[in-house]
Amino acid sequence: MSAPARLPLALTLGEPAGIGPDLTLALWRRRTELDLPPFYVVGDPDFLRQRARMLGIDVPVAAITAPQANETFAGALPVAPLDLKVSARPGEPDATSAPAAITSIRRAVADVLAGRARAVVTNPVAKSVLYRSGFAEPGHTEFLARLAAEATGRTARPVMMLWSPELSVVPVTIHLPLREVPAHLSRELIEETGRIVARDLKRRFEIAKPRLAVAGLNPHAGEEGALGEEDLTIVAPAVDNLRAEGIDARGPLPADTMFHPAARAHYDAALCMYHDQALIPIKTLAFDHAVNVTLGLPFVRTSPDHGTAFDIAGTGDGDPSSLLAALTLAARLAAAEPVEAAALVPAK
Repeated sequence: MSAPARLPLALTLGEPAGIGPDLTLALWRRRTELDLPPFYVVGDPDFLRQRARMLGIDVPVAAITAPQANETFAGALPVAPLDLKVSARPGEPDATSAPAAITSIRRAVADVLAGRARAVVTNPVAKSVLYRSGFAEPGHTEFLARLAAEATGRTARPVMMLWSPELSVVPVTIHLPLREVPAHLSRELIEETGRIVARDLKRRFEIAKPRLAVAGLNPHAGEEGALGEEDLTIVAPAVDNLRAEGIDARGPLPADTMFHPAARAHYDAALCMYHDQALIPIKTLAFDHAVNVTLGLPFVRTSPDHGTAFDIAGTGDGDPSSLLAALTLAARLAAAEPVEAAALVPAK
């Protein structure tokens, strides 16, 4: 086994008042049954001990440095201390929430880029809590791209993919009001997204010749212009350009016939023009085990495809299936293409 394959995964704390700590503790208890890849949490050991007591579960917590995680994982939940004390109670974010969540992400990324961990898995954060603290990025993905750029000196173009065994989807535009989507959609954006998806499906998912299905923006992919010109003037030319580059792309396709089983058999990922066009089908097919994967970064990042679930945090009622899938997929992708830390960090 190569050295990168022996490295643990770095799991962020996420929003302390949310469901992430509960799911982390629950999964560690089932580590042997589920054959979990070794991971460590970047967080506050005392906070996690307190949450375990609150949940009434026996989880020993060991403060470690990242290289000690593998040897510790069998007997205790390894936690790399943040040097920040966290006091948030379930469902009640407080002044420690945002600093803990942000610092945890920074440290996890730094560990991967320094060769101390093999991938980043992020527990859910609450954007509203981060924004109140002055957090400047739109979300997790953009923050990760900024951290990668700061560390490597190279701009990273992140692409969000929602993955499950049943379906993989990529929203080309993401968190925009629907009325603003046509103005933001461009040939260049679709082409750049398609290139990144095809590249990472090949190098990380080990799909020799990725097949992309590209959805039309309008109903029936525009009905030859009768229901909107964008599919003729933006989407179709972008697909033609991707094909000219050797990428197996088809479209624009009517979105209402793209997601039934027979259609899904003919592509590896669907490029969708806006958020709900992508997320509705995957959450219908794989609500409890879909994984958010960030493509285009110089390291592997996965995350469960759900939010902080403040309403059930601290109750023990959370379903860890998506976090389990995120950990398992991160280990698989990192094994396919380990981070070459020395190549990522510029020489001083």
